[in-house]
Amino acid sequence: MSETSPGKTQKLDFSAINKTTAKSFNAQKNLIKRLFKGNTVLCETCKQPLQLIVPTDKQQTGKYGVFCKQGCTDIELELEVVL
Repeated sequence: MSETSPGKTQKLDFSAINKTTAKSFNAQKNLIKRLFKGNTVLCETCKQPLQLIVPTDKQQTGKYGVFCKQGCTDIELELEVVL
């Protein structure tokens, strides 16, 4: 077991986690862009069409985002109507 001297901190390498996170974020962002353009996108798991649910008026409340009927895909977005 190695010891570190007082005052020195050990650096952790998060590069692999950061790459995976960035790749996942960009994939979800591109999926959402395709849905906003009106394209049909299928869930990778159940192959059902994904639904984009957005608020249409200020009184509407609920869960907004990208979902499939089976619940395999569940990307919740923080959205609000701006008038």
